Amino acid sequence: MTPEPSELQLSQAHSRFRDAHMQAILKDWRDRMSGQRSDLLSYDEVRQVLRAQEMGVRPSLQDVPLDKIVGSVGRYRDFNGAFLPRNEALEERWARVDAMREGMEGLPPVDLLKIGDVYFVRDGNHRVSVARAHGEKSIEAFVTPVETAAPVNAQSAEELRQAIIEAGRQQFLKRTGLGKTHPEADIRLTEPGNYTELEDHIAVHRWYMGEKRGEEVPYEEAAQSWYENVYLPLAREIEKSGILEEFPGRTATDLYLWLCRHREALKDKYNLHLDEKATVSTFASVYSGTPLRRKIKSLRLRLARLWAKLTGKDQIILGLPKSSEEEDTAPAEETNDNDLSG
Repeated sequence: MTPEPSELQLSQAHSRFRDAHMQAILKDWRDRMSGQRSDLLSYDEVRQVLRAQEMGVRPSLQDVPLDKIVGSVGRYRDFNGAFLPRNEALEERWARVDAMREGMEGLPPVDLLKIGDVYFVRDGNHRVSVARAHGEKSIEAFVTPVETAAPVNAQSAEELRQAIIEAGRQQFLKRTGLGKTHPEADIRLTEPGNYTELEDHIAVHRWYMGEKRGEEVPYEEAAQSWYENVYLPLAREIEKSGILEEFPGRTATDLYLWLCRHREALKDKYNLHLDEKATVSTFASVYSGTPLRRKIKSLRLRLARLWAKLTGKDQIILGLPKSSEEEDTAPAEETNDNDLSG
């Protein structure tokens, strides 16, 4: 029977959790300001894109470098990329694990899945976080290797992220047929998993085509029509506007998705049907991926809302072309959405 930790051990463990939680907040803020990514990878997302499956072998006990653990099966939102605890609700469990670490029996090995040269936590997220908080370099783990459809040689979280993004892109081009019909198509995203959202757009476009024709439209034909009549006009307006300069490291396809969400939000709120130019201009008036410009636009947004409130005017849209609206005030989006850099 495992002995219960003492009150002193628990008190010290709670103090360490609060320190680690504060470090998580500060690191996330610094990463957001610098445009860096600080999230763990989702194993389920990686497994789906890379068509991975666990090998039917007995897990082996190994000493695993902690900096090679880059994701989690189910708790990837609770910790950041350094496995610092983001969620305050973890405190009791985290502190108990930390206190038990100080006991005579210590902690059992964690359970990891291995893809390439990096690892995902299947069981033991708190143990990994506690070990990182104590400055340890490695952890004892039962490791299960995972096979992927194509070899993955990732040595870090970023290398694996890029492998996932490229695999998703190739699958998207193959499934839609755009790799054949439009080999010049420069459709590139910088976040794993977002290619499925593009496929959702194609599915909606296909439905509308079918309703107009009164018959089912072949998928590849719908994909080609979506690319030529929906994606390209907005992508060209993005390139023409120069808005990409506001979002370093992002692509026109990233902006396409954000602009579509933005346009849909304005349509739902105000029943506005914006063309490509108005969509880009209203978005550009509120959002930015660079810290200074984001602050400036956030301030302008607040001042516009204040002015609208003081004058008793209805809220309309910042950046709406004068031909569409006589005055500019504030959009419906919350200011919390201004940070689209990460």
